[in-house]
Amino acid sequence: MLKKEYYESITPENSAFVLIDHQIGLYTGVRDIPIDELKHNIVGLVKAIKVFRIPIIVTTTTENMWGPMIPELRELLKEVPIIERTTVNAWDDQRVANAIEKTNRKKLIMTGITTDVCLTFPAITATGKDYDVYAVIDASGAFTIKQGELGVTRMVQAGVKPVGYSNVVVEMLKDNASPLALEVYTGLDMPFAGLVYGLKQYFSEG
Repeated sequence: MLKKEYYESITPENSAFVLIDHQIGLYTGVRDIPIDELKHNIVGLVKAIKVFRIPIIVTTTTENMWGPMIPELRELLKEVPIIERTTVNAWDDQRVANAIEKTNRKKLIMTGITTDVCLTFPAITATGKDYDVYAVIDASGAFTIKQGELGVTRMVQAGVKPVGYSNVVVEMLKDNASPLALEVYTGLDMPFAGLVYGLKQYFSEG
């Protein structure tokens, strides 16, 4: 019998967003997704997530080794404090674990650089603590294609849900008639979103 989290929808009321180690130095090693695409997806995800005003937790690791957060995200998240840690698994830093627990949300949207370490380790740990984790694969990156694939495989084996940057947000939106829809789709910056909006305007004026 499936556990209820496998069919229970994610909503702005039951979710939190955890962004892990999107740092300049780590980005230089990403090879399984083009960097421009990665930046487009993570920036779009963050913009759309902010529309829903859900809790956001941001952590980096050993900035004197891996550098600061990429500027595109730092500007978007300047109001969110960064928890800089040294642990490989973000959950092993008690400040990160406490920040997540204080949200009182059981569904976690997670993204990290790298997919197979910075995302996989805390995603599995969180799942083991009865959180329902959505791992955003196309807003994460690995140093090789194989490492990324192995990370996803390991997460799936542990019960983590692999998702794309747009579909997890659209699942939360639920209804395209929502007053938040235009802002969400604008944030996601999907290639066809402008066309859809143009058609909507055209038919609404008819």
